Parts: sequence; C-alpha cells; structure tokens
Amino acid sequence: MLDEPGLRPKRLSDYVGQVRLKKKLQVYLKAAMERGEPLDHLLLAGPPGLGKTTLAHVIAYELGVNIRVTSGPAIEKPGDLAAILTNSLEEGDILFIDEIHRLSKTAEEHLYPAMEDFKIDIVLGQGPAARTIRLDLPRFTLIGATTRPGLLSGPLRSRFGITEHLEFYTPEELAQGITRDAQLLGVGIDPEAALAIGKRSRGTMRIAKRLFRRVRDFAQVAGEDHITRARAEAALDALGLDTLGLDPKDREYLEVLLTKFAGGPVGLDTLATAMAEDSLTLEEVVEPFLIQQGLIKRTPRGRMATKAAWTHMGLPAPEASAGLFD
Repeated sequence: MLDEPGLRPKRLSDYVGQVRLKKKLQVYLKAAMERGEPLDHLLLAGPPGLGKTTLAHVIAYELGVNIRVTSGPAIEKPGDLAAILTNSLEEGDILFIDEIHRLSKTAEEHLYPAMEDFKIDIVLGQGPAARTIRLDLPRFTLIGATTRPGLLSGPLRSRFGITEHLEFYTPEELAQGITRDAQLLGVGIDPEAALAIGKRSRGTMRIAKRLFRRVRDFAQVAGEDHITRARAEAALDALGLDTLGLDPKDREYLEVLLTKFAGGPVGLDTLATAMAEDSLTLEEVVEPFLIQQGLIKRTPRGRMATKAAWTHMGLPAPEASAGLFD
C-alpha cells in the first residue's frame, strides 16, 4: 500500500480487513513459532492495491524476523538470486518477491532447490573449466505476491506450502482503514465522510488511502481541520469520481458504448478507435472494474452493456436491446 511513514500496520490486529485470511495466518504463525521453525513458503494472490506487501511486512514483524524485499523483474539472472539468498538472509528471515510471476525461467529453476532443500547451485568459471558448487542456505521463508496467479508455472506454485487469495474490501472496511490513517495523522474525519470515501474506492485499500489524502488536501486548502461528509463528497466530485467510484475514463467508455453503439455488442478495437484509446488499456485497465460492477459483459460478439449500465448513466435502454439483457 502507499503508506506515509508510520502508517503501515505492524501487527495482524492492526491490519484492516481480510478477516478470514488473518484467522488462518494467526494459526500458521503460532504453529511455526511453537515449533521453532520458519513459516512455510507463502503465496499471496490478488489484484493490486489489496495489501500483499503490507501483509508480508506484518508477518515478518509478528515472527520477529527481518524481511528482504525484491521483485520478479529485478531478478534477471540466477546470479542475482544467488546474491540475495547468500548475502541478505539469516535463519528464519523472509524473502518477499513481488510480481513473482515475472521471474525469469532460469532464475525460477534455481529457486526450486532453495525452496525445497535450502541449497543453491552456483557456477564458477566458464566453458570446459566451469564447475558447479552447491551452497547451503539459512532456512528462510519465501513470500511471493502476484496479481496474475494463472501465469505462475505449475512447478513453482506447487512449492508453496500456503496459498492464499486476498479479497476486495467492503466500504465499511475501507472506512475503517481511512479512519485509522486519519487518527495517526491527527486529522479529524466523520464516520460518514470515511464511508463516503470507502464507497468510491473500488474495494481497494490503496485507492482508499490515496483518495483520503486528496480529500485531506481539499479540506486543508478550505481552511478546515475536520473532514465532513459534505467536504468529502465535494472533493470526490471534483476528482471526477461518481457514486460507484467510476472515473472519467470509465464513464467515457460507458457513454461511447451506450450512445454510439446502442449498448453493443461491439468489438473492442472498434470501441478503442471511437475513444481514441489503446485497446490493451481498455481491456486491462478500464474493463475489469466495469465487469466487476456488472455494468458490461464480454461476449463472443463483442462488449455489451447491461441494464445496470443504462440505469447508472441515467439513460433509457432502447427497446430493440431489451432481449439482449436476458
């Protein structure tokens, strides 16, 4: 999450949301500490902004161990991985690899013995004179985070003893996180204001924290030291977010789909051309939230608006489209 210094929670009790996951982690952590063993390797999956990195730091704090943070794209060669494993980790420490699905194939293959046997092979020299030595590693815990678990190879996924998926937050949980940040920053905020921000945060804690900062800016410039619901909603309106959390690009997508193509079906490339936008951006950035909200659906014939889209945009659905909603 995008936290200011001191805002990142340290303990599971301070970590907002993910109730079912936290209950399971409490069991895993307690069992590992009672046995005096490192926590089993853990894979955290879920959309960006749900707190995977924060949770890794919380686990390290709860276990009383150090954490080394890196990312899949940063580990280009096996030598990069070997340097991290041999120079940065002590017994029981945590290695956190973000976007682990982007790990190179060769680096991934060198990770297998490190995860299973706590050993790593290093090649010395080149050509016919090259030789391989196997080094012992401290018993560590690998925590991998991924936004696209389907891209992980089967062999890598199978080496994680614990696999968990983070869920989207409810508006009430987001409001709780916003209130916590406000208290730590010494900013007054009404519960209704925190909830108003939470409702427009797309179920994502990172977005809620970012919007809270922007609302705080508006309140500060207005000379207010306490954020009311009216101030929060006015600031969110000024940011171009509607009651569902749709931003201007989301609404433009719906407007083009509804007004220019009568709600579809229409091909993605045609939509992208009509919006003067890249089709990949629409598919990976704009459409996922619209689908989650039940506003559009992808069909073999193209993108189609749902009844909810017409209602949300305040437009009457054409009679010719009525049968398409069934």
